[in-house]
Amino acid sequence: MEDPMYSLQDVIRCDLCGTPVPPKHCDICHIHLCEACLGKHLSDESKDHYIVPFKLRGITSKCTKHSTEVCTQLCTTCNIPVCPLCVDSSEHEQHRKTDILTWFETKRELMQKDLQDLEKSIYPRYQEAATNIPVQRADVNERSQKLTTALDKQGEALHTEIDTIIQGMKSDIDDMDAQHIAALDQQEVAINHTIPEITQAILDLKRLLERLQDKLDTSDVCLVSEYTSRTEEFRNLPAQFQVTIPTFTPQEINREQIHQQIGSWSKPGITFLLDEPLILTDIQTDYTRGLCIVSCLSDSELWTCGSYDKIRRLYNLQGELPRSVQTKSGDTPWDIAVTWSGDLVYTDYFDRSINLVSGTQIQTLITLQGWKPCGLCSTASGDLLVTMDSDDRKQTKVVRYSGSTEKQSIQWDDQGKPLYSSGYYKYLSENRNLDICVSDRGACAVVVVSAAGKLRFRYTGPPSTPGESFHPYGITTDSQANILTSDPNNHRIHIIDQDGLFLRFIHNCGLQKPWGLCVDSRDNLFVAEYRSKVKKLQYYK
Repeated sequence: MEDPMYSLQDVIRCDLCGTPVPPKHCDICHIHLCEACLGKHLSDESKDHYIVPFKLRGITSKCTKHSTEVCTQLCTTCNIPVCPLCVDSSEHEQHRKTDILTWFETKRELMQKDLQDLEKSIYPRYQEAATNIPVQRADVNERSQKLTTALDKQGEALHTEIDTIIQGMKSDIDDMDAQHIAALDQQEVAINHTIPEITQAILDLKRLLERLQDKLDTSDVCLVSEYTSRTEEFRNLPAQFQVTIPTFTPQEINREQIHQQIGSWSKPGITFLLDEPLILTDIQTDYTRGLCIVSCLSDSELWTCGSYDKIRRLYNLQGELPRSVQTKSGDTPWDIAVTWSGDLVYTDYFDRSINLVSGTQIQTLITLQGWKPCGLCSTASGDLLVTMDSDDRKQTKVVRYSGSTEKQSIQWDDQGKPLYSSGYYKYLSENRNLDICVSDRGACAVVVVSAAGKLRFRYTGPPSTPGESFHPYGITTDSQANILTSDPNNHRIHIIDQDGLFLRFIHNCGLQKPWGLCVDSRDNLFVAEYRSKVKKLQYYK
């Protein structure tokens, strides 16, 4: 709507001198005033005056208790406009009052700030959250389907195994039956073969004995002399055996053991990321610049190193320095990691070596040829993952070591293209699901591959801020398999889930150039700021 003060058809003028576009207005006398006439108007002390900017004319109102007075102040205790008589009354004597114009301007500034926050910050975040919900819902469905498929597959494997075992036991029964029947058949043949011989022997003996009852002659004597007894031969029956049929005793079905055989999943639950992370501890270190790496030794101690310092320092939460270690070569370490046994491992880029600090001893585990080690992390299996550059800085790869033995090299995707940019800073972390997560500053991306080295996804920043600069440095993962990466140029940390879905920024807790990251056993986040501080943050509730 066009302001009547500037309307070409009806220009507002000073009521005293006619000057156009007067900037002031007396809200008690209801006249417009230019700057030149302002003093003249106020010099009339026969009445009260209340000067306001022209655009705020009408801000005052008649007092509801004193009809001849105008309310020029606000009782902030009662939150109502009051006139001078009200101010002097006992009702508002002990209350706080403020000039109504000042109060109005303060309120308007608050409203303008609220509008800006709502439009520029709050509403876009709600829009982004609303946009993410369908994606997260689909992600939940997809993960549930994967779980169901895995369970079906395990069930089929168990059924197959059980069927194989039962079939094997049935085959054993068949083999046992065949052996028993064959033995019985053999015994039957032997017995049936002997029975006719016994029958014949009985007949022969009967005939001989009948002849011997009659008159004997010479031939009878010969028959008797030729007789040989076979009684003992027939007395021993063919080998007898007893068939013992095994009994089957079924085991009581133990559901707990079956569950153990099937497998288990991690404890389900819903966690909430805090809108404003809490700073639990603020540790001032001895670094004056270049603090870039932090790695948890425990929930209360952490190793640090800087980009301009050959000394690695161990700090506790009180900022005390229980221990410090200098590199073996005297060069600056590139990255550090803590092994499962609590030893410190570091990469020496210029010395081409990977070294283990155990107690007061430094042992060189690996010395490379043609490559220089950069980022480093210790895995759940006790292996070491190392990012490394070729000597000409034209190639980069991730190598897995077990001790000093190379087990795996990850460099190319399925199309034979490099997975990682050449040169630049690259740090890495292993996720709970064994994915290998690399912050690739040269590619402006977080590159995530499976344990087998297959590309899963590249994260290049949240979809709500396309084209915005994103240069990831430090990287870590938490118990929820979320990936956290620092973005020091924008003074914030990105949180994405295990499938690359953007969840939220950590950016509203006073971070200054966050670089190195690590989490403790309770998912508290340690952030190494590039200057000199390490901050411990709580970002879950």
